[in-house]
Amino acid sequence: MHCFACQSAIGPGDRWCSKCGAAVRQPVDPDSERRFVTILRADVVDSTGLVAELEPEAAVSRLEPALAAMRGAVRQFGGIVSKELGDGLAAVFGAPIADDNHAPLACHAAIELVRRVGSLGDPGLQVRVGLHSGHVVAYMVASEFSKVYEIGGAAQHLAARLETAAEANQIYVSEACQELADGHVRFEFLGRKALRGFGEPLPVYRVMGASDLSSWRVRRARSVSRFVDRTTERALLWRAADRVAAGRQTVLLMGDAGIGKSRLAHEFAQDLRAGGWRLIDVECSPNLQGAPYSALKRLLLSILDTSARDQTKTDDPRDELPVVQQRALDAILDLPVSDPQWDELEPHARGRAISDASCAIVESVARRQRTILLIEDLHWMDRASDAVVATLSGLQCPDLLVLLTTRPNGMPVWIASCRAEIVAMRPLDDNSGLAMLADMLGPATTNEDLKNRIISHTANVPLFIEEVCRSLKDSGMLLGQWGDLSLARPVDELGIPSSIQGVIAARLDRVSRQERSLLQIAAALGPRADQATLRRVAAVPEDVLQDCLTALDRAELLVRIDSELEDSLEFRHEMVRQVTYDSMVEKVRESIHASILAALETDEAWTDGPDTLCYHATRAKDWRKAFQHGRSAARKCLVRSAFAEAVDYFEIAMGSLDKIPVTHARETDAIDLRMEARLAFAGSGRVAEALDLGSEAERRADAIGDIERKVAAMTMRAGAQNFYGTPVEAVAIGEDVVHLAESSGNPAWRNLAQYSLGQAYFLSGRYARAEKMLATARVHLAGLTASAPIGTTPRSLLLLCCMMNSVTHTVMGQIDAAEQLQQQAGAIAEETGRPYDRVAAAYSGGWLMLGRGEPAAAAAILEDGFVLAQKHGIRLFVPVLACHLGMAYLEQGLFDRARGMLTEAREEAKAVGYTSAVLRSSIYLALATHRLGDVQAAQNMLREARNTARQQGFSGLEAEALFGEAVVTPPSDPEARAAILSALRATIAIAAESGALPLRHKAEAMLNEMQATGDELS
Repeated sequence: MHCFACQSAIGPGDRWCSKCGAAVRQPVDPDSERRFVTILRADVVDSTGLVAELEPEAAVSRLEPALAAMRGAVRQFGGIVSKELGDGLAAVFGAPIADDNHAPLACHAAIELVRRVGSLGDPGLQVRVGLHSGHVVAYMVASEFSKVYEIGGAAQHLAARLETAAEANQIYVSEACQELADGHVRFEFLGRKALRGFGEPLPVYRVMGASDLSSWRVRRARSVSRFVDRTTERALLWRAADRVAAGRQTVLLMGDAGIGKSRLAHEFAQDLRAGGWRLIDVECSPNLQGAPYSALKRLLLSILDTSARDQTKTDDPRDELPVVQQRALDAILDLPVSDPQWDELEPHARGRAISDASCAIVESVARRQRTILLIEDLHWMDRASDAVVATLSGLQCPDLLVLLTTRPNGMPVWIASCRAEIVAMRPLDDNSGLAMLADMLGPATTNEDLKNRIISHTANVPLFIEEVCRSLKDSGMLLGQWGDLSLARPVDELGIPSSIQGVIAARLDRVSRQERSLLQIAAALGPRADQATLRRVAAVPEDVLQDCLTALDRAELLVRIDSELEDSLEFRHEMVRQVTYDSMVEKVRESIHASILAALETDEAWTDGPDTLCYHATRAKDWRKAFQHGRSAARKCLVRSAFAEAVDYFEIAMGSLDKIPVTHARETDAIDLRMEARLAFAGSGRVAEALDLGSEAERRADAIGDIERKVAAMTMRAGAQNFYGTPVEAVAIGEDVVHLAESSGNPAWRNLAQYSLGQAYFLSGRYARAEKMLATARVHLAGLTASAPIGTTPRSLLLLCCMMNSVTHTVMGQIDAAEQLQQQAGAIAEETGRPYDRVAAAYSGGWLMLGRGEPAAAAAILEDGFVLAQKHGIRLFVPVLACHLGMAYLEQGLFDRARGMLTEAREEAKAVGYTSAVLRSSIYLALATHRLGDVQAAQNMLREARNTARQQGFSGLEAEALFGEAVVTPPSDPEARAAILSALRATIAIAAESGALPLRHKAEAMLNEMQATGDELS
């Protein structure tokens, strides 16, 4: 065996390639696939007691009648016996050929199974049955002499537990099965029952019997939407109705399940009935496909029932028929027949008499009154009825309209001979789909995005639209009543309701194995694929490829988009792709994604980015390549400041790398990756996680004895402390890291360490030391040999140094120096064009304008930066930009706007964990609150901010809070005046020590004014 990636030899027990680290791919059984089915488990109650004392031959004979009855019931309703268990069996419905009625069929089989065993007349043979609908892995198990179809997965265990819990001659079903079969079968809810192996009690239902409702009546009762559109199809039906006077007209409505055939047929039939027509309707049933003349019997009963309800007619339409035809109808209706003439007829002659009698009775009805004969679901017609319906559809009879419905796979062979008009039904157009959604969800525009997503997801198939909406409502995603629903929370995935999984799976089962294989590759590629990639991955001859694509296009599964993109293909709707993809077992998926990855990596013309390669590598479980492509995709996101997306790819890369066997090289990659990811995590506001990444990188570096990487990790952790920790911690760690970085001889990490320490000094209120450290880093980064650590560039790090240095000079009142540094930051941002750089420059630019006493100019700069930060998800800057924007509004006298913006700033800072931003926004929010008249609230906020700043070491913010307290406190009495004077003196002392000259001057001016007036302050 050889590695698929590097072709190195692999031992039989190896899970990884020793050379390249790729996962070993095991051979895949092409017949294995995931299926959504209903599982039936049945056994004889107390079988051990029945056979305990019998010889083996006698024991087999004792149980065999019950087993034979079970097998017969399962097969009657289209099930497959997957395993016999001595005293019972396991069966599956909906596989190997998908059937959207698998749950009702399984329930009917269970009812018949109990009836058959009961009819054996042996009171000792009693059975119990369990049913559950769910996903399984289905596969063929080949032995020396035969093949057995088996299923695996948790779903079969629930069916077995339900079987064990059931009482004698009872059928217990799961909630999943009950929801799918409800209406077709009657159930009794038994409450929640504890089942062995399941942590919580599960809802359990008991089958009470088959329902007498037709499938149409079940669907109609379930439907919550109104009939929309179908203008073209209705026009064709009316044209046929207008021509019946000249002779019988036959129309066949053809379309896939859920397209709306029955809805259109019944809406039209009711319109005709309102116009005086007689309706004879019959529905072919999947439960009765094996029962001869079952459809014809229903047709005759419909005629007789209609005649019996017609009070103007007292005669029975059968009375006009010859005796032999009357006996023929009696035989179909299961009435007793004791006529020697009928008994002597050969089978062929009996069939002829049945056909003639059926035609005669239909003609008799049509002669009396214009009649529409509606026969639905020809694809489920039993074989005996099919011949009679063919004759009825070709009758030469005026005033008779024969309206038939079928799925494409059930097109009768005789349809052309009866000159039927075939109406191929298509999905609704977008306007009609939106009208349907407006009726269900409500006309409110708040759901417009959801409606458009549902339209795209379902391709306007009416049943799919309705079931997706129902699923969202049942899951609590949509709240309210039909016609007035609102979203409870954003919807990530619309999903595929279980009620329509079988519908789509049945369509997929109609394609050939080669077409199915191509469809699976396309599903793995995504909603859109191109022929070139399909050709490379499928590796089939060109003529085979084109034949398959033509067939899939004709089946409207994978369609060509348009003439300009004739090489591109897309799924008719997303649910087809999802069901196709979900039908593949894990190993098949991995194999296909590995093939796609190999094809894309070697395709020189392929221009998509590493994100696509990362997706396929991850799905292929090729962890080495998932790491490589994930890291590349993250880097691509960082270039355009898409930090949230970058985090996603970094997490994929880190997770993938950790799945590779541990080596020294893997650990160095893991450390470097976490350090590279720091800006993405911090920039997107996930500061605590950035801190954790630094700690983990440091731990891993320690484990492998890599001192240089340990210093780098500590530098990274020190930077995160500026946002998440306290200034005392940040300064202590920062000073240690700068010393270590300088001694390690790594200038890149030294530069970052100096920037982070300068920022830490600033937050602690040591502005002079901050200015000096930032200036040192700026000199290093401005040189020809400037370097920056992994994850950033020298220019971007230089911009941050200029930004922080400009802010520091502004706080110190050195406006000219701040201006020069701001110009340099702006020039770098203009040069790189990166949103992150532009936001950083806007931040310091706004602060500079505030320092110059130009709040309107500051607001204009900060508003641009704020919008840009929100647009690109640069959450690290959102709270500080919002805070200073609120300050600019406050300076302009826009107090309401200031309060709103500062409140948003504080909440966003709390969410990010940005301690200093929480304090600063609280201080200026208090000032805005004071200007709006709530003095007490302002005092409380400032007092809390001042205490927090003092406890945590934010001395600069402590001074600003103290000054704020002086401003908002009314000098109403000697005690208040003393408090104001004390606050101003404390402000002056801290500002003098820190070098915050503008704040010191403002406090001194206020103090002098207060001392001079000896009264109220202006």
